[in-house]
Amino acid sequence: MTEQAIITTTVNLLQDNIQVSVYLAEPKESGSYPGVVVLQEIFGVNVHIREVTERIAKLGYVAMAPALFQRTAPGFETGYTPEDVATGRSYAMQTQASELLSDIQVAIDYLKNLPQVKKDGFGCIGFCFGGHVAYLAATLPDIKATASFYGAGITTRTPGGGAPTVTRTKEIPGTLYAFFGTEDASIPPEQVDEIEAELEKYKVPHRVFRYDGADRGFFCDLRASYNPKAAADAWEQVKQLFSQLN
Repeated sequence: MTEQAIITTTVNLLQDNIQVSVYLAEPKESGSYPGVVVLQEIFGVNVHIREVTERIAKLGYVAMAPALFQRTAPGFETGYTPEDVATGRSYAMQTQASELLSDIQVAIDYLKNLPQVKKDGFGCIGFCFGGHVAYLAATLPDIKATASFYGAGITTRTPGGGAPTVTRTKEIPGTLYAFFGTEDASIPPEQVDEIEAELEKYKVPHRVFRYDGADRGFFCDLRASYNPKAAADAWEQVKQLFSQLN
């Protein structure tokens, strides 16, 4: 597949009197393209998340990454040091599931209003914290295909408190692919099994990928845990998943 030339910009969307910053990447050539929402790790819409957003756009999608910490930490982005992890986690702990979902819906509504974007189903992809949020976002009626990468806590909690996110599996209307590394200590194998069992129970179209030897963050080439083999395979699966949006 030939990669498309793209253009990128940042837009601000008003939500609950908050300006939510969104990184937007889209094909330069005019046409009709599916929309995809990219959900950040705890490190903000940093260079890695922007690069993923651009990679998706180059495949022929209009992709956008909303800043999920905009309510408490506008403009936040950081690297991967232990201090960065601690700061990012502190912001993640302040998020609320309802606010995250409303901010994602605002991003989707923005995409719907772009003349070059198809209106009949959107994709969603998230990593780490965003992998958990992607599982939540999969419950939105507009989301047709979701890729959730190593989302910790799906079976044990939800942002802001309440029943664990996995209890909302029955609300998922589309297809969900979930990606995990077997060396990820934050997501024990029994939790992965529980997620898979719930997807099967409610007959959600899905695939669950377990990568032997891969740790948390295996998709990010800026992290020490980057696993090129697992990342390459996962990317092929994502491309297959999102092809149903065309």
